[in-house]
Amino acid sequence: MNTLAIEVHPAAETVHFSESELMVTLADGRTISVPIAWFSSLSNATEQELHNYELLGNGEGIHWPQLDEDLSVKGLLLGFH
Repeated sequence: MNTLAIEVHPAAETVHFSESELMVTLADGRTISVPIAWFSSLSNATEQELHNYELLGNGEGIHWPQLDEDLSVKGLLLGFH
């Protein structure tokens, strides 16, 4: 059986929050959900600070300027925290 290796570059489109989770919608339709508690700067942030984010590198990363926090989408998919 042959398989085709496909190189994937996950890209974020939107970022949302619940009381306990960071949720990232990807360009391919998937949604990543991780505990906010994994990231102390996000878990201690105000709602305004959480919603003030920028997508970096065509959606490969997320940056919160007020919090000086950067997360990679690939890292979220791999469970890095």
